[in-house]
Amino acid sequence: MKPIWYFVGLILVITGLILVGAGIYSLIYPGDEKKVLADLHPNLWWGIFMVIVGLIYWIKNRNVTIE
Repeated sequence: MKPIWYFVGLILVITGLILVGAGIYSLIYPGDEKKVLADLHPNLWWGIFMVIVGLIYWIKNRNVTIE
C-alpha cells in the first residue's frame, strides 16, 4: 500500500498543472477588467510552486510501501 504523501503529491501536481494552464491562458488572453495585482500572475506562480512540491512528495514516496 502506498503512503498518503504519494497521493498528496499526485493531487498537488494535478492541481498545480491546472493552475499553470489557467495562468498561461490569462497571459495570452488578458481580461477586459483590470484587477489589483493581476500583473503578478499569482495563479501561474502558485501553480508552479504546487507542481514542484507535488513532484518532491511524489518522487520521494513512489517506492515506499506500507504493510
